[in-house]
Amino acid sequence: MLHLSFLLLQSAVNWLQCKNEHDNVIVTGNGRCAEAQNKEAKSSPHKGSDFASQNKEDFMIWEDVLAKFKELFGDEGEIGVYFAPGRVNMIGEHTDYNGGHVFPCALTIGTYGVARKRDDKKLRFYSMNFEQLGVIESSVEGLKPEKEADWTNYPKGVMWAFGEKGMKVEQGMDLVLFGNIPNGSGLSSSASVEVLTGYILKDMFGFDVTNQDLALIGQFAENKFNGVNCGIMDQFAIAMGKAGHAIFLDTATLKYEYAPIKLENAKIVISCSNKKRGLGDSKYNERRSECEKALAELQKVVSIDALGDLTEAQFEEHKDAIKEEVCVRRAKHAVYENQRTIKAVEALKNNDVALFGKLMNESHVSLRDDYEVTGIELDTLVEEAWKIDGVIGSRMTGAGFGGCTVSIVKDEAVDTFIKEVGAAYEKKIGYAADFYVVEIGDGPVKLA
Repeated sequence: MLHLSFLLLQSAVNWLQCKNEHDNVIVTGNGRCAEAQNKEAKSSPHKGSDFASQNKEDFMIWEDVLAKFKELFGDEGEIGVYFAPGRVNMIGEHTDYNGGHVFPCALTIGTYGVARKRDDKKLRFYSMNFEQLGVIESSVEGLKPEKEADWTNYPKGVMWAFGEKGMKVEQGMDLVLFGNIPNGSGLSSSASVEVLTGYILKDMFGFDVTNQDLALIGQFAENKFNGVNCGIMDQFAIAMGKAGHAIFLDTATLKYEYAPIKLENAKIVISCSNKKRGLGDSKYNERRSECEKALAELQKVVSIDALGDLTEAQFEEHKDAIKEEVCVRRAKHAVYENQRTIKAVEALKNNDVALFGKLMNESHVSLRDDYEVTGIELDTLVEEAWKIDGVIGSRMTGAGFGGCTVSIVKDEAVDTFIKEVGAAYEKKIGYAADFYVVEIGDGPVKLA
């Protein structure tokens, strides 16, 4: 199973300018500012908007992707430019396939795509992040996952999924992608490509689907075509993103609400461990299987549909029904993490950011001890973060086994956080981490 990880291109460094304000600052492992942009939080530009009003970084990136498309495939015909974000989950990890709640938000970094419909069945794909692979060709006929297809299994999977849902893609396309999601970060580069592809198909072929439908189709593609038994969170957060808000999502019912993220005098900082991870070759599916086993045993003594149906007290009352100790711990995390997420969102509604941070910390401990998906890299980043005055909360985010942590850091502590956590991490692990001060953005959009 291939994992899609988008590499940051060196050319992107030349598009960004270091600033001290830390609005979307990207800082490399030794604490030196490598890429930055101080930009106002605002909605992504929509088709027809004036170029001058668009975010400068967005324009410079997609202009470059468009130029590459024309270089490879020519400039004739109707060419569309699109964007889909990455995502970060603030709290609620490994709950989405256990019928629990999650609290993710879309980011202003993600995947840019330039596409054009063809008159034949041919598919031509090119990634500016994997230039060494060149143009990868395929066909809309007989879509199936293939090792040699590499990253293109993700857009192909979405095309296949549309067909399975009664919306057959009858014509091919040319597609060029560029992602500025950090490599192997766990910020959902694969889901970003899936939602982006779905959004392009919707626009290009006029399919009658909502953004929520795109999330479900993306999940279906990843589960059934690419063989990763993921939950709905990643695709949902990307497809349904709203600037300045996280999504409080009940994964059992898909009922959701937007919750404003109001962090006065604080920033969201993502720390990338630079330990690469891939869902298909990780322990992800094993953890899911352990939870399913625990659920089946609990269902013999209590009427529930998912682990997320239980309170902490109900779990403690019935946990002896679970035969294997390891499955007890996996189920405990799923139950307690779900309740933590509910409490965390309520804390934000009450403007209690300190309590939200405390629950983030507890989430990491549970992921480390009960779910065992952290590892020395993520534990080091979090434990060093906890030592810094001004860190409100810090935890691993994503599937684990590498990837990133997410921290809420007071403005005056951001420099110290990056410098001291970065130095301690490199000393202990032997290589540098990267730090990203991020903004919360919108879902997929057609840019031009």
